Amino acid sequence: MTEPENLARALQRIRPDVRAMHAYVVQPAGGMLKMDAMENPFGLPPQLQAALGARLGALALNRYPGERLEDLKQALMQYAGAPAGSAIVLGNGSDELISLLALACAQAGAGQRAKLLAPMPGFVMYPMSAQLQGLDFVNVSLTADFELDEAAMLAAIAEHRPAITYLAYPNNPTATLWDEAVVQRVIDAVGAQGGIVVMDEAYQPFASRSWLARMQAEPARNAHVLLMRTLSKFGLAGVRLGYLIGPAALVGEIEKVRPPYNVSVLNCEAALFALEHAEVFAAQAAELRAARSELLAALRRMPGVLKVWDSEANMVLIRVADPAAAHAGMKARGVLVKNVAALHPLLAQCLRLTVGSSADNALMLAALEASI
Repeated sequence: MTEPENLARALQRIRPDVRAMHAYVVQPAGGMLKMDAMENPFGLPPQLQAALGARLGALALNRYPGERLEDLKQALMQYAGAPAGSAIVLGNGSDELISLLALACAQAGAGQRAKLLAPMPGFVMYPMSAQLQGLDFVNVSLTADFELDEAAMLAAIAEHRPAITYLAYPNNPTATLWDEAVVQRVIDAVGAQGGIVVMDEAYQPFASRSWLARMQAEPARNAHVLLMRTLSKFGLAGVRLGYLIGPAALVGEIEKVRPPYNVSVLNCEAALFALEHAEVFAAQAAELRAARSELLAALRRMPGVLKVWDSEANMVLIRVADPAAAHAGMKARGVLVKNVAALHPLLAQCLRLTVGSSADNALMLAALEASI
């Protein structure tokens, strides 16, 4: 059946590049062990579930979000240890913040569009936000072992003078935490060109260090740096709350393009409740870090796993002979992982595995061993 003429004409109003895109697809996971999205496997203890339910049930859902968001901002600033003179902007997940940053910087200069630079392979939202908001994306490949290529980064920064440079710390999907001295030199180079650096610390609960320490130690040197985090890996993926911390003058400009009421009263109160019980989530992160060590050791002993990379996140990247067959075999055995082999040439033959509880990891390992 052909499309009605009015529908066909209406579709022509959609941007051609958008029509050529594929929507983000979440794999159906009913009845499966979901190890493809780096989610925290632990729920709230029953007593905290009851307490949170009571608080959410008492909220005035008939009112727009109000002053309680200011309480959340202050709680997050205190939790993160924000440097003096910092401000914070909240987002509906860090995905929205990435879009807002691109929107705020999407201007043509000297006859050309603004540019967004990131090392790749990296988070898919960086190039997508550049495309949708009208920036040119500059891709700088990592080395074969997924380290920053310092010379290539510095050359690209000098040539392209990007408005925004993303450094995921640790990186997704490689779980790499790059050399601190190299990162600082890249940050310095961006600053010399008048650009903004966004340190994306989505996986901070599982990393051995944070760029926040450098921002606290040398605030002037890092005055063009924004620190982005999310509560998704903290343990609240379903709450959808991201936050961006940086110098008040810079954050204030991003705040101008934030939609009003982008964080709901439910999300706000759930996040405040979680921060009041941060020790529960810290214990969960510690358990996952221990499980990660066990998982890495088991993977390195497994025949058929060609390479296992070190991890500073709640994911592990591995290389196998036939990732498509391994992915399909694991799915047939009730375990979902992520086949990333087609995302970038450096990821050839690679699967990304979520770090779960020891019990979940054992099931994943058994499915992997039977599938390779």
